[in-house]
Amino acid sequence: MTTTGKIVIVGGGVTGLTTAVALLEAGLSVRLVAAEIPGPTSVAAGAMWGPYLVEPWSKVRRWSLVSLDVFRGLSADPATGVRMVSGVEAARDAMPAPEWSTLLPDFRECSPGELPSGFGGGYRFTVPLIDMPAYLQYLLQRFRTAGGTTRRQFVTSLDEIDDASVIVNCAGLGAGDLATDDGVRPIRGQLVVVKNPGITEFFSEDTGLSPDLLCIYPHGEIVVLGGTAIDGETSLQDDPVATRAIIERCATVDPRLAKAPVIASRIGARPTRSEVRVEADSRSDGVRVFHNYGHGGAGVTLSWGCAREVVHLVTG
Repeated sequence: MTTTGKIVIVGGGVTGLTTAVALLEAGLSVRLVAAEIPGPTSVAAGAMWGPYLVEPWSKVRRWSLVSLDVFRGLSADPATGVRMVSGVEAARDAMPAPEWSTLLPDFRECSPGELPSGFGGGYRFTVPLIDMPAYLQYLLQRFRTAGGTTRRQFVTSLDEIDDASVIVNCAGLGAGDLATDDGVRPIRGQLVVVKNPGITEFFSEDTGLSPDLLCIYPHGEIVVLGGTAIDGETSLQDDPVATRAIIERCATVDPRLAKAPVIASRIGARPTRSEVRVEADSRSDGVRVFHNYGHGGAGVTLSWGCAREVVHLVTG
């Protein structure tokens, strides 16, 4: 199907920006509309590639592989904020290898000496680690350089968009309201940014569905520590109690973090859904609508795969 006229992307987070870049670089005219560009939840992300707690796996696998390939290429340019980093994911008890382990060629079981005290099993692998403030600015600059335009607007209904031949709903937590989909819910996440005491590898604990996470993501002179996952919570206010608890948990893995100077907290609300929604729809007046939302904490991991699927849907 031939697409003429302007495509309007609603949403300024990593999903909206990536989809906008993909459509623009496919030769289409694109405007990005959002209240904040880049979106605050994406700015707050850690962020490490990994298709955690997101469905359906048959599609997630494909989308994750596309993004993994793109991030590997971007890691050659320091200006993108993307680096390939080795590290360990571990659990207090023996843990089975996750489904996505087959996507990583160097994925292997840890020897006992590679595990911190108190951990019973784990795996070592190399994945993209993304410095989100830098990466989102890279995406925004790439979008603008290719001729994309932006408009700051809080969109409460897709009917407000009156200058588009195609609308793409990438509004994160707000996408459910725009699509009249009550299956989207927030999961509040808080991370802590500290001065890096010399950490070069990531560490992540498989905590299952616990609201208390443990992850250590080094980004040069800083380390991003996590975190929390509070289902149903939308507040973006800093929680000092959570900050102290996050640092304490991470310091059990690397004691140097106990005294690392705190630089900032990052808080976001992950837009979570039982299954990611990437599909075609239409407005009552016939304007074509495409949805791309519900990625939970895997928005970065799925970003390029979902964006290219939207390109296929729009142009196919």
